[in-house]
Amino acid sequence: MRFVRPSTEELSFAQSKELHGFRFARYRGVQKVTIQALLTAIIQNLIKWTKLLSLKEVGLCLTYQISDEIESETVTF
Repeated sequence: MRFVRPSTEELSFAQSKELHGFRFARYRGVQKVTIQALLTAIIQNLIKWTKLLSLKEVGLCLTYQISDEIESETVTF
């Protein structure tokens, strides 16, 4: 799992840079650039969310099965 996480972070940043115009700031000022960054993150999360929902409708819900298995394997002392 340690090796998967950095590659997914890099992929997310690369997608925001190449596909969502995050290579250059459209506006000047910290507040406006922060708003641009937040809107880009919201758009990326909405795209991921819709893909997960469509996969779940098709029946490919491996992500949900793994998370359910992890939650059910709680350690009790």
